[in-house]
Order: sequence, then structure tokens, then C-alpha cells
Amino acid sequence: MHRLLVLYPEPADPDHFRDYYVTKHLPLVREMPGLLACRCSFEVAAAKGEAPYFAVFEADFADATALAAARSSAQGQRAAADVVNYATSGAVVIDYPVQDGIG
Repeated sequence: MHRLLVLYPEPADPDHFRDYYVTKHLPLVREMPGLLACRCSFEVAAAKGEAPYFAVFEADFADATALAAARSSAQGQRAAADVVNYATSGAVVIDYPVQDGIG
């Protein structure tokens, strides 16, 4: 499995971010081909001090090739272009293969 992780710093308008993200952005993301599962949270906490991020998003794909195809698809390009409509502080986007943490 391959995971896409998006970390969002504190936006200028947190209420707008939450509303737009849930009602407009996530429906775009769910249209991406090959998406196996996705999840998000606005309850980001740090082990010590203040959390550096306001929100987090994770999406799972079968492998890196499936993720690349999803990101380059029309649906993926629409979702990427939509980020400026809510994430006024930008976003940190990373991806990685998911490995079992045991053994």
C-alpha cells in the first residue's frame, strides 16, 4: 500500500477552511481513481507544545503507480488546483509506502 499525507498549517480563516474542506474539497478527492480509503482530522495535537499543523489528511492507494495515476488524472488535478480555495497557508504533501511496523 502507498499513502498520501497532507499536513495543513493554521489557515487565515479556520471556520472557512473546515466548511470548504468538508463540503467541497473532500468530495473532489473521493472522485480520484484508485483511492482505497481516506481520512482527515482537525484535532491535531503535539506530544509537547503546540501542534505545527491545523489539519491532516491521509489517502491510501494500492501502490506508488496508482497514486501517481490518481494525482495526474483529471480528478486529481482538480483536487490539487482546489487547495488554494481553503488552505491560505499552503500544505505539506508527502507520500510513502506503508510497511507493517512489526518485525
